[in-house]
Amino acid sequence: MATRRDFILLCGSTPAVLGGSAAWAQGTAPGAAQMPMLSEQDPQAQALGYVADAARADKARFPKYAAGQHCSACQLYQAVPATSSAPCALFAGKKVAGPGWCSAYTPRQG
Repeated sequence: MATRRDFILLCGSTPAVLGGSAAWAQGTAPGAAQMPMLSEQDPQAQALGYVADAARADKARFPKYAAGQHCSACQLYQAVPATSSAPCALFAGKKVAGPGWCSAYTPRQG
């Protein structure tokens, strides 16, 4: 069971947490600037049909692709839609291009 003392000790890390939230509020994930871009040749990217430009999506292999779908409009894109690249929940430690696409595309809610 957590005690008041545990809570106070956890609150000591609040400035670090708030610093991370400030980065999110500005539309970027903490540390995103240092992340490499995902390569289309990456095995996981190839398995999901990732392309840096959605217009080049393989419509024969991925028939669920529809015009207007792109990474920055996907729920998995970890930044505000206006950013040119951001981390993706699927590709740990790598950024994807905002205008990109993969078969895991899930429209943002709201």
